[in-house]
Amino acid sequence: MVKIEQTPTLTIEELVKKNAALEKQNEVLMAKLNWLEAQFRLSQQKKFGASSEKTNQDQLALTLFNEMEMTSDNTVEEPMLETVTYKRKKRSGQIEAMLENLSVETIHYRLTDEEQVCLCCGEKTHEMSTQIRRELKIIPAQVEVVEHVQHIYSCRQCEKEGTETPIVTAKMPAPMYPGSLALPSAMAYLMSQKYCEGLPLYRQEKQLERMGISLSRQTMANWMMYGANTWLIHLYHHLHKKLLQEDIAHADETSLQVLNEPGRAATSKSFMWMYRTGRAVTPIVLYDYQTTRSGKHPKAFLQGFSGYLHVDGYAGYHDLKNVELVGCWAHARRKYEEALKSLPANLQNTEQPCAAKIGLQFCNRLFAIDKKINKMDDCTPEGRYEERLKQSKPVLDDFLVWLKTEKARVAPKTKLGEAITYCLNQWQKLVVFLKDGRLELDNNRGERSIKPFVIGRKAWLFARSPKGAKASAVIYSIVETAKENQLDPLKYLTYVLEQLPLIERTDDAALDALMPWSDKIPTHCHVPKRTI
Repeated sequence: MVKIEQTPTLTIEELVKKNAALEKQNEVLMAKLNWLEAQFRLSQQKKFGASSEKTNQDQLALTLFNEMEMTSDNTVEEPMLETVTYKRKKRSGQIEAMLENLSVETIHYRLTDEEQVCLCCGEKTHEMSTQIRRELKIIPAQVEVVEHVQHIYSCRQCEKEGTETPIVTAKMPAPMYPGSLALPSAMAYLMSQKYCEGLPLYRQEKQLERMGISLSRQTMANWMMYGANTWLIHLYHHLHKKLLQEDIAHADETSLQVLNEPGRAATSKSFMWMYRTGRAVTPIVLYDYQTTRSGKHPKAFLQGFSGYLHVDGYAGYHDLKNVELVGCWAHARRKYEEALKSLPANLQNTEQPCAAKIGLQFCNRLFAIDKKINKMDDCTPEGRYEERLKQSKPVLDDFLVWLKTEKARVAPKTKLGEAITYCLNQWQKLVVFLKDGRLELDNNRGERSIKPFVIGRKAWLFARSPKGAKASAVIYSIVETAKENQLDPLKYLTYVLEQLPLIERTDDAALDALMPWSDKIPTHCHVPKRTI
C-alpha cells in the first residue's frame, strides 16, 4: 500500500502572508530584471551605436514643456520665400593656400632647337606661354651620418728646438649624449614617432631595419629616457612653474600599466594625471605619472596653485587647498544620455515625455545658451558672466527643483536615479561656472588633452619601468604643449634638444626663450596657418 503525504492546510492568514512575501520577492526580481535589461541595452548601444554625444534636437523638442520659450528669438527676421534655398559653399583657393607654404621643385619641359620648327612654314618657333601642373612629392625619412672631425694643431719650430710643444685643439661642441650615436634630430624623430604618431619602438625598429639601420628598441628607449630625464625635464619644470602661476586650470587622469614597479604586481594599475591651463591663456599641457589614484598626488603637483580647477566628479580633488572645483556638465549630460539609451526602444522613440528626456534637455539648454553667448560679437568674460546670470541661472533654478522632485519618485539604482543623484551630489560644483566668465561649462578641454595619451596607450600598451613612465610623461608634456601652441613637435623637439646643452638650465630667461610661445622659436618650427 502506497502512503500518500498530505500537504498541511494553511490558514487564510498564512496564505495572505505567503502571498505578500511572494509579491515582494517578485517585485525585487522584476527590478533586477529591468536593471539587467537596461544594462544590456546600454552595452549594446556602446558596442554598436553611435558614439557621438550630440542630441537629436528634433526628437527631444517633441517632449518639451516649454518649447516656445526656449526656441523663440524676436531678433531673427522671418525669411522671405526666395531666400530659403540651398547654396553649396564653394571652397576656392584652399589647395593654393596649402601649396604656397611648401618648397617647390620646378621641372621645365622645353623643345630642343631641332624641334622648334613650325610644322606649317618651317620657320623657327618662339615660346608664347606656359602651363603648369602641380603635384605633391613626399620624401621619406632619411638617415645620414654626421662625422665630427676635430683638428689638432702644434708648432713645428717648437717640435724641432723646444723642450715643450704646445698643442691647440679646435673647439667642438660637446655631444648631447656622450658615447652615443644620437643627434638631437635622431632623438627627436624617435620621440615624435612614438608620442605624436603612436608608433611603438618595436615597429620603429623594423622600420629602421628596412632603411639599413640596426638599432634595437632597447637602445632607442635608452636614448629617449636620457633625452627626457637629462634635457627635456628642465623645460617640463619651467612649464610647471608657469602653470602654477595661472588661476584657472583643468585636471583629469587615466590608468597606465607599468610592468616593473618595485613591490607591485605587473597587472597593478598606475595612473597618468593631466593638468593644463584654461581658455584664453597660453596653452600648457602637463602629464604626471603616479602609482595610485590617491588625492595626495594632485595636492602635491598643484601646491602653490590658487584659483578654479575644472574636474569631473572624482573625489580625489576634493581636499585641495585654495582651490574651488568647477563641475563638468558634459559628465552630467552623459548620464542622462545613458539613462535614455538604457530604456526600451519603444520608450526612446515615443513622442511622450519621460524623465530621462527632460533631464537631458535641461543640460542641452545650458549648452545651447553658452553656445549662443560665445557667438556674440562682443563676447568677453565680463559679458559672458552677465549673460549667464540672465539666461543660465533661471534654467539651473528650474532644474534643481525638478531634480529634488524626481529624486523621490525614481529608484536610486536605475540609470536615471544615478544621473539625478550625480547632479544633486555635484550641484555646488556644477553651478560654479556662474562665478567667472572665463570658466567653462565642462571639462572637455581636459578630456581632449588626455586623449592623445589614451590613444597612444592603445598602441604601446604599457611602460616597462617607473623611469620609462616618468620619461613618457615629460615627452608627452612637451609634445602636446607644442601642438597646442601650433608648433611642429618634431621640429620643436629637435630645436630644444640642440639648444638645451648650450644654455644654463637654471637661467629662467634662457628657458623662457625656449618656451613654445616664445618669439625666439625659429619660424620653421611653426605649423603653417593655412592648410587644406
